[in-house]
Amino acid sequence: MKRFQESLEKKIPMLVDTTLRDGEQTAGVVFSNREKLRIAKMLDNLGVHQIEAGIPVMGGDEKEVIKEIVSYNLQASIMAWNRANIEDIKHSLDCGVDAVAISISTSDIHIAHKLRTSREWVLENMVKSVEFAAKHNLYISVNAEDASRSDFDFLVEFAKQAQAAGANRLRFCDTIGVLEPFKTYEVISSLLEATGMDIEMHTHNDFGMATANALAGLKAGACFIGVTVNGLGERAGNAALEEVAMALKHLFSVNLGVNTRDFRNLCEYVARASGRQLYPSKPIVGTNTFAHESGIHADGVIKYPGTYEVFSPEDVGLERQIVIGKHSGSKSIMLKFVEYGIDLSDEEASDLLKAVRTVTVDMKRTLFDKELMYIYEDYLYEKKLAPSPDIIK
Repeated sequence: MKRFQESLEKKIPMLVDTTLRDGEQTAGVVFSNREKLRIAKMLDNLGVHQIEAGIPVMGGDEKEVIKEIVSYNLQASIMAWNRANIEDIKHSLDCGVDAVAISISTSDIHIAHKLRTSREWVLENMVKSVEFAAKHNLYISVNAEDASRSDFDFLVEFAKQAQAAGANRLRFCDTIGVLEPFKTYEVISSLLEATGMDIEMHTHNDFGMATANALAGLKAGACFIGVTVNGLGERAGNAALEEVAMALKHLFSVNLGVNTRDFRNLCEYVARASGRQLYPSKPIVGTNTFAHESGIHADGVIKYPGTYEVFSPEDVGLERQIVIGKHSGSKSIMLKFVEYGIDLSDEEASDLLKAVRTVTVDMKRTLFDKELMYIYEDYLYEKKLAPSPDIIK
């Protein structure tokens, strides 16, 4: 947990990756133990600060794989998830983790309909659990489930009692993704002012704003962001690790020291392990992120990549692609043929472009390199056999 401790001392923002816990709670997703171990190592090599490795009280394979992850002595802190229950925490202690998340609902709708109890019961069980964990020298995150729908004054009381019992931070959970960035900034600012407690943003993507809400919370003063690879998570998922890290670096000028060049490999591996396709249009790591078809865009990026790219494809383990399709221009055609060692004249590029557009409309897609060469061969053949102007006269 060396990386985590150093970052705590420097008070820099930190990434808390929960792919192995919340990510695996995605409906239909199950990681094998081998995949969990591999993902943990990849996250550590990437530079993540804390890895939420799973739920020890589940026992069996879950508990054994958490123990094995701990045995690797990774640079990241290894956290286990628990209910506000001392027996749960005992299972986490068995695994040897250095940190625990203690989770309990704080919204009245959850307290009344899920827990069927009272606010007093929630506070009492949370405090007992935190005090027990604190006696065992664990780093403690207290998770306020459904915090975004909780009464603000009760949430403040919850945080203050957790802190007094020995909790190190409050995980603010937008459990059903109902926040928007402006409200997030307002709530987190007020919560920090009222409690002074370290806050982790744990945001869900039900309205497509998980990453935006996570960053708004950071802007307001939160210092931890909960993320998952590819945005895996229950229902619509969580804030995506790759999106948050790159947004921090390029939009907030906050460099977490993350090895971003490994993003594509990590995201591809998790996509295969989770059985979830990595869509071409996926922000940051999708293959279309650096694919240019439009003639105007391709011409601009050929002349200077910064015209249409915020960062280089190599920064995230990808390569730039000039795609030939209906919206391509003659400059794109010429550049593409340079890859084949062929220098086209302006006239040849213009003639080929007409043929390319016809074929792509008929096929309703862009062209593969081999198809482009077939069009070129046909063009040369037709040009060679065409009668000369003298014969026509």
